[in-house]
Amino acid sequence: MLKDIYERSLAGDITKKDALELVKANPFELFDTANELRKTIAGDEITYVVNRLVEITDRCMIGCDFCSFRNNIGFKLSTDDVLQRVGEAKDIGATELCLISGVMPYMTVEYYCDLFEAIKSKYDIMIHALSPMEVHYAAKVSGVTPAEAMAAFKKAGLNTITGASAEILVDSVREKICPRKVSTREWVDIIKDAHRLGIRTTSTIMYGTLETWEDRIDHMFLLRDIQRETHGFTEFIPLTFMHENNRLSGQSKGVSGMDDLRLHALARVIFGQDIPNIQVSWIKMGVKLSQAALCAGANDFGGTMIEDKISIAGGSEHGEYLSKEEFIQLIRAIDRVPVERNTLYEHI
Repeated sequence: MLKDIYERSLAGDITKKDALELVKANPFELFDTANELRKTIAGDEITYVVNRLVEITDRCMIGCDFCSFRNNIGFKLSTDDVLQRVGEAKDIGATELCLISGVMPYMTVEYYCDLFEAIKSKYDIMIHALSPMEVHYAAKVSGVTPAEAMAAFKKAGLNTITGASAEILVDSVREKICPRKVSTREWVDIIKDAHRLGIRTTSTIMYGTLETWEDRIDHMFLLRDIQRETHGFTEFIPLTFMHENNRLSGQSKGVSGMDDLRLHALARVIFGQDIPNIQVSWIKMGVKLSQAALCAGANDFGGTMIEDKISIAGGSEHGEYLSKEEFIQLIRAIDRVPVERNTLYEHI
C-alpha cells in the first residue's frame, strides 16, 4: 500500500502531480491503496438501488460524435408509455426512476414539468432526470434561466439531476467530441445552481475517447472543487467509452480493463472523503470487472436498470437488467455486505 498517498487522500491533500505519478505507479499498489481508502471511508457495504431507466426518445438534434444511439430507431414515448414503464418498475420494488432522452425542440420546461407531475400524481418514486445539457436547452427554448427552469422542475416533482453531459470537462476535448454541447463553464454553472436550489446531482466522467490522462485528472479535480464548494454530489460514476457504431469508432477503441480499474482507483484517491461514493457501471464493464473495481476503490454497484439502450447501441454485451437477488449474490461473492439504498444513499 502507498501509505503516504493513503494518509494524504484522507487529509484531502492529493495534488494533480500526485495523480499523474499514480497513473505510472505499480497499478496493484494503487488498487490496494484505493481499497484501503474505501474500507476507511465507506466500510464493507456495497450499495445498490432498485431502479429503472426510461429513455424517452432516441431522437436528438445535438449530434455528439461519440453517440451510438441518436436516431437509431426513431422512437418517442408518450406520457402514457412512460407511466406504463414506471408501473413495471414499481412492480419490482423500484424506488428510483431514471429519465433520459435526446434534446428536441418540443422539450420545453412545460413539457418536463407536465411529465414529472403526471408521474408523481400516480406513483411514489424518486425522479432522477435531466442532464445540464437538457436543462440548458429547455431553459433556452422556454425563455428562462437554467436556475428558473430547475426551480420549476423541482416544484413539479424532480428529485435529483444527473451529472451526464459532462463527458470530459476540458473544452479542447469537447470541441472534438461534442462541439454543440454545453461548455465546461455552462455545465459547472448549471450544476452549482442545482446544488444551491437543494437539488442533489451525480457526477460523471466518460473516458476513453480522445482525451489524455491529464484531461481525466483535470476533470476529476474540477469535480472535487465543486464538491468542496457545494457538497451537492451524491456519487461519482466513471463511464467507460463504448466505441461501436459512432463517428469516433475509427479513432478510439476505448480503454483496457486495467485502465478501467486504474480510473476507479484514482477517483477514490483524488476524492477521498469529499465524494465518498464511487459507483461502477456494470452494464458497460460487465459484472466481473465491476466486482474487481469494487475491490479497487468503488463501493456502489449502481442500479437494476431494466433497460439501457444507449450502452447496448454502443456495443455493450453485458445485458440491461440485474435483479435485486443477483446483486446480493454478486456482492456476497466478494465477501462484502449488500445494502439496498435510494437515490440519496439512504439505506432501505
